Amino acid sequence: MDFHFATVWEQVADAQPDAPALICGDCTRTWREFDDRASRFASLLEAHGLGADSKVGIYLHNSNEYIEAQYGVFKVRGCPINVNYRYKADELVYLLDNADCEAVVYQSTYAMRIWEIRAQLPRVKLWIQLDDATEGLLDGAIDYERAIRDHAPAPRMVRRSDDVYMLYTGGTTGMPKGVMYPNGYFCQALLSMSAVGRGVAIPETPADVPAVIEALRETNQVPVSLPACPLMHGTGMWLGTMIPLSLGGTVVTISKLGFDPDLMFELVERHRITDVVIVGDAFAKPMLAALDDAAARGSPYDLASLKTITSSGVMWSAETKAGLLKHHDMTLVDAMGSTEGGMGSAISTREAGARTAKFTLNPGVKVFTDDGREVQAGSGEIGKIATTGLVPIGYYKDPKKSAETFREIDGVRYSFPGDYAQVEADGTITLLGRGSVCINTAGEKVFPEEVEEVVKQHPGVYDCLVVGVPDDRFGERVVAVVSSRDEATIDDQALIQFSHDHLAGYKTPRQIVVVDQVRRAPNGKADYKWAKNIALEALRA
Repeated sequence: MDFHFATVWEQVADAQPDAPALICGDCTRTWREFDDRASRFASLLEAHGLGADSKVGIYLHNSNEYIEAQYGVFKVRGCPINVNYRYKADELVYLLDNADCEAVVYQSTYAMRIWEIRAQLPRVKLWIQLDDATEGLLDGAIDYERAIRDHAPAPRMVRRSDDVYMLYTGGTTGMPKGVMYPNGYFCQALLSMSAVGRGVAIPETPADVPAVIEALRETNQVPVSLPACPLMHGTGMWLGTMIPLSLGGTVVTISKLGFDPDLMFELVERHRITDVVIVGDAFAKPMLAALDDAAARGSPYDLASLKTITSSGVMWSAETKAGLLKHHDMTLVDAMGSTEGGMGSAISTREAGARTAKFTLNPGVKVFTDDGREVQAGSGEIGKIATTGLVPIGYYKDPKKSAETFREIDGVRYSFPGDYAQVEADGTITLLGRGSVCINTAGEKVFPEEVEEVVKQHPGVYDCLVVGVPDDRFGERVVAVVSSRDEATIDDQALIQFSHDHLAGYKTPRQIVVVDQVRRAPNGKADYKWAKNIALEALRA
């Protein structure tokens, strides 16, 4: 029996059919119901000729249906394609065409956008609409719930561990790219990592998964997870959904768009959430504010069940971590990674204290200079992080970019996601940031995230993005786009001096642009294109 997400989840469903698997709003699906509905969705796909390697776009908000549709695609050995619900028509056409989607499941609030683009996507043979009480059913589309009701569960099948699973990543530049993994290898790696982290035996086959769940139950470690970030991105899907489900856990989702920390903490209380998954300060700062406000009102949230908050994808400031730890004794996991590979982590607790930017490397991860030399600890050299072990197959239909990102050095295959770092004398690394947004000023490299972390330490600053703009003398000039905390007035020169006190002169922002709100993507990641346009507009003003 090969590892495969569908096969593992079938093992979980058989082992604990009455345990809760999915919760969204007032709707709870047991593992029996989760498996049954996914099997019926799989039957729908098979009835329209979809099967092994078929691509199915999932154009939904966080919901039970998002996860069961993905499970259904896995059941037929297909590949779910994550669709960013913020995309406009041209972006959707590009993504769905590039991914070779044969079916798309979407919610009715996006029906008019689907109507607008579907003639441009002749490869799509099946449009499945999830009713969210906004728009009527499009002509030619199939109602999601009716299809679940009308189709018998598809029989189970033998699946291959080398079935392709991929996640589309937008990154900071360029068009979205599908990062491909072997489904079984990816599933096994996530399970092994999670088992080791919880001190239970690593499953050698999917048939061992029920024993892992029983061991977790005996030690009160079965996860109840709340991915606060979108499932359409890797952090919410991989860390917040796939891992807890593979461990026999429960996934609680919020379908409402826009992050509401008070609603999140109400769900933590109601469902006894053990794990919350976020993306950096874009989530953590509002969470801390909500906890502070509740405590000030004399009605603090009950966080007794909460064991871990995990963040990945962007910087998570030490100040915010320390504030969260004051409210509750828990573990804060700052996972350094990307869709192309995991690199390391930083753990913060009350006992160990809070830290940011410095990470302990995962086994096999190294840092190489641009000319291919391994960076030695304590040398002060800057290099690009290379991950090994769980290395993607490549980018879908992009051999050139695949060859640039996934390379072999001394017989070992590495992934180079694009992050630069320095290796400290103790072997930990200091993350500097992405080369794609690196600023070159007077021949010196400036990594925006390093500057942003300093600027955000100023008591009047709430959020910040740093960009480079053209400069006649230095090539590029460092500009900080900032928003204020609690409507504080930001003194530009005072903030520049504050930065200069903590940074080398060439890294210090030359100019401050104050905005009402720093724009970020729904998953909390930086929108550097927007920030650069704002900086350029300020220069022209």
